[in-house]
Amino acid sequence: MELVSLTEYLVKQLLPDVEKVVVNKIDSNEDVVIQVLVPNEYMSIIIGKGGSIANSIRTIVQAAAYVKKLGRVRINIDSL
Repeated sequence: MELVSLTEYLVKQLLPDVEKVVVNKIDSNEDVVIQVLVPNEYMSIIIGKGGSIANSIRTIVQAAAYVKKLGRVRINIDSL
């Protein structure tokens, strides 16, 4: 659950309206899958130019998972 709270913290720091952000952990056999749901008007903020912000969030969370030996993490970003 620690990776979910880290992901939620990173996403909420980028958006002006944090009440509409939903971050869930999806059960998977092999990987840890974290689903991030944001309003459609904020998708461009989270994705960033060329996906740079989304890739940065993925890198930070994956590094935290590596340090804690939790395996591979996938982050899916979708709109509400």
